[in-house]
Amino acid sequence: MTDALADLPAGERKVTLYRNGSVYTAADPFATAMLVDGDTVAWVGSEQAATSIADASMEIIDLHGALVAPGFVDSHVHLTETGIALDALQLGGVRSAAGILDAVAAAVAGSDADATVLGHGWDESRWDDQALPGREELERASGGRRVYLSRVDAHSALVSSSLAEAAGLDGQDGFSSGGQVKRHAHTSARLAARQLPDSVLRSYQGRALAESAANGYVAVAEMAAPHIGSTTDLRIAAGWNSQDPSGKPVPEVLPYWGQLAGSADDARSILDGLGASVRGLAGDLNIDGSIGSRTAALREDYSDAPGERGSLYLSVDEAAAHLAACSVLGIQAGFHIIGDAGLDAALDALDRAAAEVGEQRVRAAGHRFEHVEMADAGAIGRLAKYSVTVSMQPVFDAAWGGTGHLYQERLGHRERAMNAFASFYAAGVPICFGSDSPVTPLNPWASVRACLEHSNPDQRISARAAFLGHTRAGWRAAKYSNPMAGQLVPGAPASFAVWEVEELMVQVADGRVQSWSTDPRARTPLLPALDTGSDPVCLLTVRDGQELFTNGSLRS
Repeated sequence: MTDALADLPAGERKVTLYRNGSVYTAADPFATAMLVDGDTVAWVGSEQAATSIADASMEIIDLHGALVAPGFVDSHVHLTETGIALDALQLGGVRSAAGILDAVAAAVAGSDADATVLGHGWDESRWDDQALPGREELERASGGRRVYLSRVDAHSALVSSSLAEAAGLDGQDGFSSGGQVKRHAHTSARLAARQLPDSVLRSYQGRALAESAANGYVAVAEMAAPHIGSTTDLRIAAGWNSQDPSGKPVPEVLPYWGQLAGSADDARSILDGLGASVRGLAGDLNIDGSIGSRTAALREDYSDAPGERGSLYLSVDEAAAHLAACSVLGIQAGFHIIGDAGLDAALDALDRAAAEVGEQRVRAAGHRFEHVEMADAGAIGRLAKYSVTVSMQPVFDAAWGGTGHLYQERLGHRERAMNAFASFYAAGVPICFGSDSPVTPLNPWASVRACLEHSNPDQRISARAAFLGHTRAGWRAAKYSNPMAGQLVPGAPASFAVWEVEELMVQVADGRVQSWSTDPRARTPLLPALDTGSDPVCLLTVRDGQELFTNGSLRS
C-alpha cells in the first residue's frame, strides 16, 4: 500500500483516523478503517494498513466495532414546523376529543397568557370515536387563548374561536362549523399562528437541525413555501449554510421555495426577490392535499366519504406554465402530489411543457415531484420519460398502509398499490427518501426498515437500495455540485455518521437471498440488521469533516 498521506496538501490540517470498526464503502467491502483529512475522505482500508499509517500527527478514534456510513440526507423536511412540533404539545398519543381538550388545558396552566397554544400530531383515524372537538370547546379549554393544533399530515388543523377570528377564517374555503380547518382556511390559520419573531423562528429551526444531526443526517432539503411560512423563514433556513465560524456546525440545508411562476420572467423575479439562494421553485407547491385530511385529489371517491374526491389546487395550465418557465431557466420545478388525479394533472402539465419548450429542456432541468403515493404503471412510465425524480416518504406506508389502517379506510382496494418503491426502481425512475418531518419522525433507519417491510410485499426493496435512496440519491435529487457526495471513497466529502449496531448483514426484500448475500465472496457492504427490535444508535455525525453531533462515547 502506498503512503495514504503522500498526496495530501501540506501545512496545517486536521487528520483523523477511524479504526477498529466497519466502513460502508464501495471501495472495499471489508474496510475497517477510514482516514479523514480536513473535509475529505483520504483513504479507506484494512486494520493492518491502518496500523502502518497511524502516527502522532493524527487523532485516532477507536470505533470499538461501530459502523461508519455515509450520512443521511432527508429529502423533504420543514425546519420551523419540526422545531415547533418538537417543543409544542405532542398529540400523537391522544385518542379522543376529550384527550385533546385535556392536553390544551394542561398546556395553558402557568404559561404566557398571550402565547398561542401550538400542538401537532393528532390522528383521529386511530380513535374509536373520530368526532373532533369544536372551536368553542378549544376556546374554553385554553381559557380564551388562540389554539392551533396541526393534524399529523399537517394539511389541516384544529383551531379555537379566537384564532379563527384573528385569522379572518369566516367565509374562507375549508372553514366549517367544526373545529377543523382545511385548504385556504388552514393556510390562513397556520400563517396567523406563525407570526413569530425572527429569533424564535431561528430557535425552532436550530432545534430541528440539532435533532437531525443527532439522528445521523448531514443534509436536509427544506421545503419552504408561501402557504407554510414567509420569505424571512426561508432566509433564516438558507442562512444556516453560512454560519459564523465560531458557531456550531449543523447539517447542510438544501432550500426550495414552492411558489408558482407563470413565465420565465416571473420565475426570475421570484428568485431575485427571495433574498436567499434556493435550489429550485419546487417542493411543497401543492397540486393537491393529503389522504388523511381527504384533500388529496382522487380519480374516484374516497371510500369512507362518498361524493368527496379531494382538491386540485393548481390547474394543468398553471402547472405546465410553471414547468416550462423553470425548464427554460434550467432550474428544478416540482410539486407536492399525493392523489392519482393530482398526478394525472402533473403528468399532463409535463406533456404541455415539453410541447412548449422541448422535451430535452424538461428532462435536463431535473424536476422533482414530492410524495407521489398513487402511481400506476402508465404514470410511472411517463415520469421515467421526463427523468422526474420522485421524493418519497417510506414511513407513510409503515404508519398508514396495510390492512385495517388509514389508507385502506380512505381508499379501499387502492391502498395496495400505494408507495410503489419497487415499481419506480424497476422503471428507472430516480427516487429519494425523506421524512416530511414533522409528519413522520427524523428516524432514517425506521425509513429504511419501512422499505424492507412494505405492507405490499411486491413493493419491498433491499436495505441497500433503501440506504442509497436516503444518502447518495438525496444529493443527486438536489442536483448537488459534488458528484461524489453520499459515499465514502477517497476524494469524497467527509460527511458520515458512526453507529452502534447489534449486527451487520445484507437484507433484501426476498428472504431466500440473504443467506448467500452475506457470504464474503459477494463483496456486498453490510448494513445494520433492522429486525433486532432496536434501531442503531448514533454516536457521531460529521459533515465536511466538522462534528455536528457526538454523544462522547467514542472518546471516553
